[in-house]
Amino acid sequence: MTLETAEQFEEQEQYDKAYEEYQKLLAKRPNDVDLLQRIASTAMILNKKEEAKDYFTRIIEIEPQNTMCYEQLMDIYNDTNRYKYYIYRADLHVVQGQISHAINDFNKALSKAETEEEMLSVRFALGGLYEQAEKYNQAIDEYLRITDSEKANKESYMKLAMLYEKTDMVESSVSILEQALKNGFEEDKDIKELLANYYIKNNTPELAAEMTSDNLTKARSYLDNGQDDKAFELLESIKSDYKKNPQYHSLLAQYYYQKSEFDKALEEVDEFEKFAKNSPLIYQMRAMIFDEKQQDYEAHINWAKYNILRNNNDVALNEYLQAYSLKDDDAELVYTIANLLDTLNDRTRANEFYENLVKLEPNNKKALERLADFRESIGDYKQAVVYLEQYHKIDSKNANTIKKLGKFYEKLRKKDKALEYYKMYVGISNAVEDYDEITKKISKLESQPKSYSESDGEEGLIDIIMKWFNRRK
Repeated sequence: MTLETAEQFEEQEQYDKAYEEYQKLLAKRPNDVDLLQRIASTAMILNKKEEAKDYFTRIIEIEPQNTMCYEQLMDIYNDTNRYKYYIYRADLHVVQGQISHAINDFNKALSKAETEEEMLSVRFALGGLYEQAEKYNQAIDEYLRITDSEKANKESYMKLAMLYEKTDMVESSVSILEQALKNGFEEDKDIKELLANYYIKNNTPELAAEMTSDNLTKARSYLDNGQDDKAFELLESIKSDYKKNPQYHSLLAQYYYQKSEFDKALEEVDEFEKFAKNSPLIYQMRAMIFDEKQQDYEAHINWAKYNILRNNNDVALNEYLQAYSLKDDDAELVYTIANLLDTLNDRTRANEFYENLVKLEPNNKKALERLADFRESIGDYKQAVVYLEQYHKIDSKNANTIKKLGKFYEKLRKKDKALEYYKMYVGISNAVEDYDEITKKISKLESQPKSYSESDGEEGLIDIIMKWFNRRK
């Protein structure tokens, strides 16, 4: 009983015997995808389509991305069950990332569904796809149709509640979960905890305290309901179990904030950050605390960081600029503003802040590089050279800077300087980028006679023309 034996039977077109061998092997290796594919293909040859369906389905359970199996199942069901045909075609489109095609096929499957279970299953899939496509109203419609049924699952209620929140209808989130409690899920912990959270978001924390069995949710409901001492008593009682939980520290921070003990609140935010790095809540809490302490500079910085993490870059920029108006000698802040302006494609204003940064930090390579790039973009090679020369003094081995200096001096008709840097560039290694092109430039420049620009020192063509014009007046 070996794989080689089964393969020999296949080669001899003794498919019945090959199938038997594969079954024996599969009993010992039930999750072997290669073996499952072999036995499924053999079953198709033997016209054992029911068995083949099972094998292809098992493969999908192990490898959901296996497109061949969806195609085989579509072939099997094409003439026998159009509902399942469209289901597998829709699943194939999902795997391929073709969401609109998948939605179209699920809708076709819906028209072929014969039982309520089939219809509910398709509607649940459609709800998920509509949500993925950010068509929230269509998703809500599908989940609502499911919740109209006595056979609705709890996931549909929960999905619907979260969609209502996404569309700023938290009251509806509360209503649909309350409906779930009445429709058979009154003891379901997941429904009750989600509802408790929506009670808090809907400004009815007293209801959340009654609904939840989670200590942290209960503590939050007490804090939001003004029962600070009750919340603190609970938090202290569970400290040993929750001291490494970030939410625990955020609730303590809220408690101290509400008690105007701002330094202790900041300490708890620091603890929160240890377990939840880069959470927007870190910077939101700090910003609120600094606002109360009237430390405007720190408040603006933290509001900016909060908005960056929420992808509100324009709002973040405004906060950073307000901080800059209070303190314009913070190099880190100046760099942050310049970099953010770059991100927002406002290169002219970014250039202004990079210039300010160089005044604060003359050896800041990033700023010098960006300033040189900007000057190059507007054709000001003379000033670009100034920045690159400054960069070169800091990092004399940077190949890209050396090559650019050669290029810009060539554009300024400074042959000797161009040659100096081009030779320096190819001298680094014969493996540098554009080595052959630069060596050709060197040969070409060396063959040229001394130009007017070189005889006039640092003056360029425009300077010479202007002097000549002035003499003619």
